[in-house]
Amino acid sequence: MYPDLSYFFNDVFGTPTDNWTSIFKTFGLILAITFLICTYILRIELKRKEREGLLSPIKTKAGGLLKPGMGEALINGFILGVVGCKVPYISANFAKFKHDPATIIFSTLGNWWLGILVGLAAALFFYFRYKDQEDIGIERWVRPYEKVGDIIVLAFVSGIIGARLFSIFENFGDFLRDPIGQLFSGSGLTVYGGFIFGFLAVAIYVRRLGFKMIHIMDIAAPILAVGYGIGRLGCHFSGDGDWGIDNPHPKPDWFIFPDWAWAYDYPHNYLRRGVEIADCLGQYCNRLEVPVYPTPIWETTISLIFLAILWFLRKRLKIAGLLFFIYMIMNGVARFFIEGIRINERYDLLGMDWSLSQWIGLLFAIIGIIGVLVLLRFGTSMDMYKAEEKRRRTEMGVSEADGA
Repeated sequence: MYPDLSYFFNDVFGTPTDNWTSIFKTFGLILAITFLICTYILRIELKRKEREGLLSPIKTKAGGLLKPGMGEALINGFILGVVGCKVPYISANFAKFKHDPATIIFSTLGNWWLGILVGLAAALFFYFRYKDQEDIGIERWVRPYEKVGDIIVLAFVSGIIGARLFSIFENFGDFLRDPIGQLFSGSGLTVYGGFIFGFLAVAIYVRRLGFKMIHIMDIAAPILAVGYGIGRLGCHFSGDGDWGIDNPHPKPDWFIFPDWAWAYDYPHNYLRRGVEIADCLGQYCNRLEVPVYPTPIWETTISLIFLAILWFLRKRLKIAGLLFFIYMIMNGVARFFIEGIRINERYDLLGMDWSLSQWIGLLFAIIGIIGVLVLLRFGTSMDMYKAEEKRRRTEMGVSEADGA
């Protein structure tokens, strides 16, 4: 497949593999596309919720906890310090960097003394440049969709941290052997870790803003479905090892899809596993000796089906929160069964030889079922939330023009 763009261009245009375009890894590019699509969906859904009277503008005040100039100094000092640390190392080791940029960027490798000096110089520059700014404290109305950038970035960063930590937990033996290398490795992400950490971070942030989290949860359901589905395409096309167990069985008659959707040997896979490909020139010249179940493709297909169902239901369900818990049920059940044919470390717990993701998938399904039953019995209707928001707007003096 295409571990990076150089292999895609080689396949399409016949250009050499492992050239400078190899710094653009397929998984990272598809992750970026996922990020943009999720941002778009979040924006249009926040606008829809506001039009329906379920979310209202919030009043914010300019300024913050830090003195004028201090925030700019810290942020810019940190960013430029990292750049000063990494750029000289990358320049001197570009051949190594282009094959695995993420590992180098998220590692301790670099010229730290230069990075510290650049960071301090930048921090001082920006501090003295902005320290005389006045914190005039102007208040203004901010519409929910104007917070899309903050929510997405927060979910992305906390999600990556959570996904990495869960991956370490799933492979704790490797972490004990090389804690620093595993902690800062650019590979190895667990979806459920990203889901849980991202959810908690966004919940705290949304609560502080004053939005009702239950509406954000409903918005998140289709976003999670599309993010999961497209993200799995990154796993498939890069061949990052997120595949199923060996599948030497012939394709059954009932399976109407192409042969590669039944069993696939992942040529040019990112992990460089399997036998060498004859007459292959490049860094990634391996294909699996025995084809495996291409579970990422199956998960993408399932996620797109879930997306269609959620998109159809999102305007039809009359109780807030139902959409989110329905997604939890669907995701938990699907992941539980897919994990049965995926390569993952197993844990013998309560006599069940299941992976960590199977246990979490089961927990998700149970929480989803409980959530649906509770909401069907005690949930608040959308109409009641709309009436509540209308009273809130009246009390706060929010007009249709506010924030426009």
